[in-house]
Amino acid sequence: MAESSKWREIIENLKQRKTAASQMGGPDKLARHRDQGKVDARNRIETIVDGGSFTEVGKLAGGDVDAFVAGIGMVDGRPVAIGSEDFTVQGGSIGRLESAKRYRIAELALQERIPLVMLLEGAGHRPPLPDDPPSTRTPGDLQAQADASGKIPFAVAVLGPSAGHGALSAPLADFSVMTDNASIFTAGPPLVKASLGEEITKEELGGPDVALGSGVIHNHAASDIEALTQIRAWLSYLPSSAWEHPPKARTPSGKRTVEELLDITPSTPRHSYDMKEVIAAIMDDESFFEVQPAFGQSIITGFARLGGRSVAIVANQPLHLAGSINVDAADKAAQFIQVADSFHIPLIFLTDNPGVLAGSGSEKAGILRHAGRMFMAQHHATVPKIQLTLRKAYGFGSTAMGMNPFDGQTLNLAYPGVSFGAMPARGADEATGADDETKEALREAELSSGYRSASALSVDDIIDPVDTRNVLLDGLEIASVRLDGAVQPKARTYNSG
Repeated sequence: MAESSKWREIIENLKQRKTAASQMGGPDKLARHRDQGKVDARNRIETIVDGGSFTEVGKLAGGDVDAFVAGIGMVDGRPVAIGSEDFTVQGGSIGRLESAKRYRIAELALQERIPLVMLLEGAGHRPPLPDDPPSTRTPGDLQAQADASGKIPFAVAVLGPSAGHGALSAPLADFSVMTDNASIFTAGPPLVKASLGEEITKEELGGPDVALGSGVIHNHAASDIEALTQIRAWLSYLPSSAWEHPPKARTPSGKRTVEELLDITPSTPRHSYDMKEVIAAIMDDESFFEVQPAFGQSIITGFARLGGRSVAIVANQPLHLAGSINVDAADKAAQFIQVADSFHIPLIFLTDNPGVLAGSGSEKAGILRHAGRMFMAQHHATVPKIQLTLRKAYGFGSTAMGMNPFDGQTLNLAYPGVSFGAMPARGADEATGADDETKEALREAELSSGYRSASALSVDDIIDPVDTRNVLLDGLEIASVRLDGAVQPKARTYNSG
């Protein structure tokens, strides 16, 4: 009896310590945080994980409240490592303790082969005080995150101001999302003013318009809840690690014809249409998750399900620049392809473009270099690849989209009436100074180029548009041995986005 009383005293002391460590910045700071429409650091974690599944790591580290909450929780029944900056404690800044916890959670994620999620709202490293002990030689969390690249899925949500060291997690991530009241920058307005004399708001420096427009952040969300929901959705398409295949839908849908494609897709290349309607029609119902919709809009990238399998879609968008590949679109596609390949998600290319974007502005921006990176990404991707040309593909624009033979395609397909070539006939005749007879011959050759390619086995088949979904499903079935066999991480030196 006396022994149990001692234990109760010890346990009560433990409870008090854990309760104190859970208080975050206290009631007043928490209330101000919530008044701004934000969710606090701990509730953010509880929102993203399955109910009651969070196991905290390092709760008693330092013996007091710190600015970083970390642990493991289940997301759709799978373990995920999560770290959440707490803005109510010293502005979410990073001291020695927070640095150690940030490294620990990334270390655990890679060790246990589970995804890593970072929820950012913090001021970066805080300067040491005179009486602080000297720093010791220790590994950094960014090193751990870089080591994890291509091995475990890594997602970041920016949910408030994020500066300096903490903000650097976002460009290292495979997927990032930010809210309306978030901002991200290397240094905040006070430091910018002190060092450069520039007066600027945090929104002007790194708000959504800036971060999404520059490609630093992939997606936008109106609220904390929406951002966390997007991360859950993104994770659902990916495996827990590069040692596994992506999960399949519990109730996969099968084959069907897609008659509506005849109305969606114009037969002439001179008319525009929305490629997102094509994607919605051929993929499993309401399964498309777009990545980076506001950046490089002449290419669409995103995950979907086809017959219950996760697939990665790279598609030209005729509504923007007629589908031409510009610098931003090429960078966006290269990074997305690399992520898909790292996590064994088959690639589907939907091609309809007049080439890479021409003109002096494009050349000055380095379009050949950027398009070259995109080509390298798709060429070296070893996942099953299915390429479909809907109406046209010219020059390096077709090469970057994986249309050329010997790029490892499982199937290389085209619709009837497609136009292939080094350049459109109209450009070719002007470039060569062709006479009228030659111009007509060039245009006739262009119109028959699809069948000539099929006759030479440059494409595997010309298909009826209404059969698109069924043929794509056949392609996945052809590749099923690779899609279900043993896998491991692929060589990856950096995130090319």
